[in-house]
Amino acid sequence: MENRPLEYDYTVAKMFMLTTIVLGIVGMTIGVFIAFELAFPGLNTILGSGLAEYTNFSRLRPLHTDSVAFGFTVSGIFATWFYVGQRVLKVSMAESKFLMFVGKLQFWLYVIGVAAAVVTLFMGYTTSKEYAEFEWPIDIAIVIVWVLWGVSIFGLIGIRREKSLYISIWYYIATFLGVAMLYLFNNMEVPTMLATSPAGETNIGDWLHSISMYAGTNDALVQWWYGHNAVAFVFTVPIVAMIYYFLPKESGQAIYSYKLSLLSFWGLMFVYLWAGGHHLLFSTVPDWMQTMGSVFSVVLILPSWGSAINMLLTMKGEWQQVAASPLIKFMILASTFYMFSTLEGPIQAIKSVNAIAHFTDWIVGHVHDGTLGWVGFMIIAALYHMAPRVFKRELYSKSLMAAQFWIQTLGIVLYFTSMWIAGITQGMMWRAHDEFGNLAYSFIDTVDVLHPYYALRGTGGLLYLVGFFMFAYNIYKTMTAGRRVEESELQNASPMGA
Repeated sequence: MENRPLEYDYTVAKMFMLTTIVLGIVGMTIGVFIAFELAFPGLNTILGSGLAEYTNFSRLRPLHTDSVAFGFTVSGIFATWFYVGQRVLKVSMAESKFLMFVGKLQFWLYVIGVAAAVVTLFMGYTTSKEYAEFEWPIDIAIVIVWVLWGVSIFGLIGIRREKSLYISIWYYIATFLGVAMLYLFNNMEVPTMLATSPAGETNIGDWLHSISMYAGTNDALVQWWYGHNAVAFVFTVPIVAMIYYFLPKESGQAIYSYKLSLLSFWGLMFVYLWAGGHHLLFSTVPDWMQTMGSVFSVVLILPSWGSAINMLLTMKGEWQQVAASPLIKFMILASTFYMFSTLEGPIQAIKSVNAIAHFTDWIVGHVHDGTLGWVGFMIIAALYHMAPRVFKRELYSKSLMAAQFWIQTLGIVLYFTSMWIAGITQGMMWRAHDEFGNLAYSFIDTVDVLHPYYALRGTGGLLYLVGFFMFAYNIYKTMTAGRRVEESELQNASPMGA
């Protein structure tokens, strides 16, 4: 291995860092708005009754989920890959004009795809499939973007100087392969392009429309095989890749157990793919398949906690760093939320618990303590670590980062506790009956009871959004006003010596 220092090229990483922040603001702002809309329905007509269709919950909710999942999170995955990949493989993007071209092409096609997704969803063009709402032309664009990312991954691996593939690389490869498989199979659809208006004219909606190649129960099975594993390979696997690089790098501590990281990796790969059936409990799906989904969900605790415990034990003997460093606080609390969420999910997948939890706000709380606490905190921490090295400037304000941490933590706690209470209340009220077997409460009774919890949920989301704006400001000031520093001035203990 060469000893000379490499000059890494962060051009593409910077571009995706920008989209991570911008799309995070967009997605979270929409999320806060629709959260308050549920508590205060009058917000639906904030732009006037004539435009109410564009501001109602059902129109904005897919925009929120997709801009956070496939905007903020996927941008964060791409940004960290183009940073981490170079450093642990000991190769610079600048060494290959082809890979640099592919990276830039991937970015611009991604931006075009995001813009098309936002416009079409806002206009109401959707397949109505969870996490797979995009119509077929956008699906094709996404496949092209994903293939280009694969070219970047395997291209860098092919010209690497470091023979060993650090564990983070394993997780990035799994992300690429897993999402590719899931997206292709679930989004198999047939464009219709035949429908016409009564006047015989076609419009853009006619050309965008498609129908799934699956139907009925088969469609549901494929959809939730995809939906649950989209959580696996977008919200879990690549985020584990990030923390296995950034936590040792920032703390100067070696990973507690490399063997445990590999055992957890293969456990996640095998078990996660079989757990999607727990979304279809008490449905027309065969009972054995529902039971299998529940069993594999409970087994999933083992590899998930294996990764999380490995992360926490990495700080063994160095816990004073958690008190001293806001950045390490983000990563350690992210790991804690990962443990918390991966225990809560399997509990909800148990049939007797699911009978109360399904379709309630407890599910919403579970999703958000994972995405806000685990995914959001880890991507924020990764970008905070990258910023001084990418922009060659000292981080603008550690005190602002610390304040952001506490504001967002409070927001998450308010969010998931309010949804716990709301969800369990819903489940119990829906099942309650009088001595004659009649339902004790009407649906509107539950809506009335849940109002304060919905307001509290919106407040928690607002706090998290305020913290994210603080994050965006801190990164912006780092780019423009931070003191110039060289890499040698920054802490450089890291995996593989990167």
